Amino acid sequence: MLSLVISVAAFSQTLNWSNLKKDQKHILHASAGLEYGLNFGAGYSYQLRSKWPILLGVEHSFPSGKDLLDDFKTKVGGQIRVIKLNNFHFSARIEGVFRRYNNQNAVRLLNFGSDFAVAMGYYKTKWFVAGEAGFDKAIVTHFKHADRAKESFPSVQDGWFEPSTGGNFNYGLQAGYSFSNSDITLKAGRLLSQDFKTTPSIPFYMKLGYNLKLAN
Repeated sequence: MLSLVISVAAFSQTLNWSNLKKDQKHILHASAGLEYGLNFGAGYSYQLRSKWPILLGVEHSFPSGKDLLDDFKTKVGGQIRVIKLNNFHFSARIEGVFRRYNNQNAVRLLNFGSDFAVAMGYYKTKWFVAGEAGFDKAIVTHFKHADRAKESFPSVQDGWFEPSTGGNFNYGLQAGYSFSNSDITLKAGRLLSQDFKTTPSIPFYMKLGYNLKLAN
């Protein structure tokens, strides 16, 4: 079950580093992805004044469905382009994660975790393609079981539980096309549980994104 919680819209915005200008301080993000169903997300990033491009941002995502507030994921963190060799760029991202998963007949989970990823690829002004890899970790989780679950399993307990309760690796490709002050991006890949033995029910992900970069 926890792999499902970890995997709800788990992947942040994708950027064309060669198309990002220093005066484009404000970046708006929107996305739709396939992962345990159709997921939607929106976010905002701010570009700092620094030697290397650094973005600080927040992103909120949720799966489609009748009860949109039952499940969600909010991420706060940053990403940086660390290395640039001609058209080859290497970037890293680290974020704190807060997520909620609710099944009215079983359990409501609140989780704090972390998400770390790296990407390396070939970036031009109009397009890019890169490989990516990351790890999404659930660090501490609060369980609140439904009455039906307590009747069926009297030994279950509510409350916060640690140490960490699970994580997923992800790896794949990302690509995009840039025009004017916009990026259209696509990423796809595979998911693997941290034990390297099991995979989530749907062991792949796909995400279509859009970035609007605004000058300050």
